[in-house]
Amino acid sequence: MKTFKQKGASASSLIAFVLIVGVLYLLYHNFSGGQFGGSPQQPAKPRLVEPRGDLSSTEKSVIELFNTSKASVAYIFTESVQGQLFFRRVSEGAGSGFIWDDKGHIVTNAHVVRGANKIRVQLDDSDPLPARLVGIAPSYDLAVVQLLDKPKSALRPIPVGTSHDLQVGQSVFAIGNPFGLSKTLTSGIVSALGRTLPVDNGREIPNVIQTDAAINPGNSGGPLLDSAGRLIGVNTAILSGSGSSAGVGFAIPVDLVNKVVPQLIERGALPRPGIGIAVADESLAMRLGVRGVAVMGVEPGSPAEKAGLVPFDLQNGRLGDIIIAVNRHPVANSGQLSSELEKAGVGATVKLLVIHGDETREVEIQVVDLDG
Repeated sequence: MKTFKQKGASASSLIAFVLIVGVLYLLYHNFSGGQFGGSPQQPAKPRLVEPRGDLSSTEKSVIELFNTSKASVAYIFTESVQGQLFFRRVSEGAGSGFIWDDKGHIVTNAHVVRGANKIRVQLDDSDPLPARLVGIAPSYDLAVVQLLDKPKSALRPIPVGTSHDLQVGQSVFAIGNPFGLSKTLTSGIVSALGRTLPVDNGREIPNVIQTDAAINPGNSGGPLLDSAGRLIGVNTAILSGSGSSAGVGFAIPVDLVNKVVPQLIERGALPRPGIGIAVADESLAMRLGVRGVAVMGVEPGSPAEKAGLVPFDLQNGRLGDIIIAVNRHPVANSGQLSSELEKAGVGATVKLLVIHGDETREVEIQVVDLDG
């Protein structure tokens, strides 16, 4: 009996061992991807690469445009100090710009550098270089800064194109510094023309270019290029509730830039053509059933006072003058009035068509520099 029991125990142990080995074998094949009864799996190898072929002509032209233009684009970093002593606060900003000439002038947006205590400019192959503000035009959201140190390599001014002959549907390209990410290229088309863009001082920039090329914070001041790599606009704003690109961006037209920048370099500022009046928004004129600019105040000694313009007195219920045209060009708001006065220029005499109650009269008035 003893010998039988020993033999039975040995057989049970052998059966248990075989079962364990079988389970382990099945587990190995399940986790390693093998199949029971099949051959061992071969080591995994990379897939064979399919030949791509040549780049398309469109891709080649865009690559060439970027490689040619990137040396003309600048990346602008600012520091602004607010407060005094222990309550000082330093805020940093970033934007884009482009090289205007071989004297180190860099064009950007006014809102990028306005109020900055320190400005640094990084070019394609340089460390950030110190720069100074040369001139600023808030009415056009344009500014010019100049490098204080000479860069390592020669400056490459950006080629300048035209904007008056642009067409909706043309390809456009934006190069800039969105979110601090330098050398970023986006592309799109001219999606609309002739837009107006309000600026901080209540004026409007005329003939603004609308584009669907992605423009984000940090793109401000960077160039908008045509397919020939020429400057056609300065990226300045987006229409977005979130602050990021939503497919509607705006650029200041280069025809305007090419007029403003030389004056900023020469004078540091632009003349501010005016006639010496304060105006209401167009809602007051519309409530009176008229499209025009309501005169709310007249500066003493101004051309407006000399010409006899009469302001509204809402407190006493007295009607004033409403300007409806300048040199026979209708004006419906203060932005259009400013544009017509700028078109005429400082020193010119213009004819205003004015409504006062039921009467309409023509007034000759001189345009002056309000900052002069």
